[in-house]
Amino acid sequence: MESFRTFLDDLRNAGELVDIHKPVDVRHIAALVDQSSTALLFHTVRGYGMPVVSGLLNDRGRIALSAGCDYGEMEQRLSHALDHPIDPVEAGDGGERGWFREGAAVDLFSLPVPVFSEFDGGPTITAGVTLARDPEHGLNAGTYRFQVKERNLTGIDIVTPNNLRRLAEKALAANAPLPISINIGTHPVELMASLYKAPLGRDELAIAGGMLGRPVRLGACRTVDAPCLADAEIVLEAEILPTGWTRQEGRFGEMTRLMGDVHYNPHVRVKAISRRQDAIYYALHMPWENIWIKEHGFQAVLKRVLDAAGVTVTAVNVTPGGCCHWHAVISIRKQPGDPQNAIMAALSVADLKHVVIVDDEIDVYDAMEVEWAMATRVQADRDITILSDARSKPLDPSLPLSEGIPTTAKCGIDATIPDGVPRARYQRITYPHADELDLDAYLGEAEADKPVHGAAESAGVASVDAAAARIRELLTAGPLYFSEIAHEVCEVDFPGVARAMGELHAVGEIDQDAEGRYRLATGVP
Repeated sequence: MESFRTFLDDLRNAGELVDIHKPVDVRHIAALVDQSSTALLFHTVRGYGMPVVSGLLNDRGRIALSAGCDYGEMEQRLSHALDHPIDPVEAGDGGERGWFREGAAVDLFSLPVPVFSEFDGGPTITAGVTLARDPEHGLNAGTYRFQVKERNLTGIDIVTPNNLRRLAEKALAANAPLPISINIGTHPVELMASLYKAPLGRDELAIAGGMLGRPVRLGACRTVDAPCLADAEIVLEAEILPTGWTRQEGRFGEMTRLMGDVHYNPHVRVKAISRRQDAIYYALHMPWENIWIKEHGFQAVLKRVLDAAGVTVTAVNVTPGGCCHWHAVISIRKQPGDPQNAIMAALSVADLKHVVIVDDEIDVYDAMEVEWAMATRVQADRDITILSDARSKPLDPSLPLSEGIPTTAKCGIDATIPDGVPRARYQRITYPHADELDLDAYLGEAEADKPVHGAAESAGVASVDAAAARIRELLTAGPLYFSEIAHEVCEVDFPGVARAMGELHAVGEIDQDAEGRYRLATGVP
């Protein structure tokens, strides 16, 4: 069965995980992971009795490996899971987390929690899949940051509107704590599903089950009324305290690749810790692990809203330059009016800020192709749509400081070929015989001297006359480009073809049509 451990083995077997056995300072882990092209597992962390793994999901290929598919299939896998969820099952803890401490024995400082940025407010748990159960809305899963403040106290970064915040606000109104479990070291699909922006009442772990093709296993916490993930490496049993958004939190490195501001969040009291005897601590590396794992979730949402708008989508790229969050390039099979419908539908997706719509022959993953489409197909006063006062995410540093939930401007660009423009104006440059030639055949040492085939002097009168006759014959069937004529008249070297075309032109037997193809001139038999 897939688990956090089997995923590490899969990465190792694929050459995507490097085991480091030399002692390392926990303060150095973030910088080392940033320099690495693979995930890193630090077996000896000074001052701690637990290994640390990081960088597991900061690469599209490793994300795909976690789901057992090609990366291009990730969105389809998620969409299938949304339509065919598999509810989690109660399974106990499997007996694997035999180490348990509660109350005064809880010591978060014994966990090797790194600081990820020079400017962070302190060590921060970043891969904590957080579960809460509500009598009305059922099970909720999300992943949040917990900045360690005391031996058994953290913050929880739920400053932005989300489902867990709604449950915490509900508990705060009753002046009651909200029981939660914080699950560290889970299967990546469970982590990714917890980040999907599901409506309140939609079980994210059922989505994870649909992606895995089996139910997620739940266990029971001993000290709080909340489930946990039975196969997690480490579980913190905790309560969000009814302090409200009154405690300073941060700073954090954000998915924007920038440092966020100090803000206010609730506190969390950790009541118990359970873990495997040989637990591995997972430090989700900021910001790229946080960025990449959100991409396919946005892809799935965009395809659904565009399908509802009646637009045929061929590809979606929620771009890393837009932090896999704010920018999307969408290719469509265009019908009249589709680009505007696509823009309006795409910009309705919560945090999306800018969208570019392109024709289906544009590669949405090629930034040069997209920019070229914008350069050659867009008139700003006709093709750019701007929406004002849409709901925004406070992390956008371009917004003015304000109280409450900010609003933003959104922009859509129609970079499809304009209606009414001849398609010939967008005919790309291609090269004759490109599919027949291989440069490698021409590299290396030259062969022994041979006569230069095709030299101008070889094109004698007979060959030019023969070429002219063959050209007349070809053009009686319809117009042809020069390269097509040269290809067809292969029995004569190119200089002979060129001379024959020159002579036909000189006596007025050929001219060109509007597309530049040669044809027999009017009146030529």
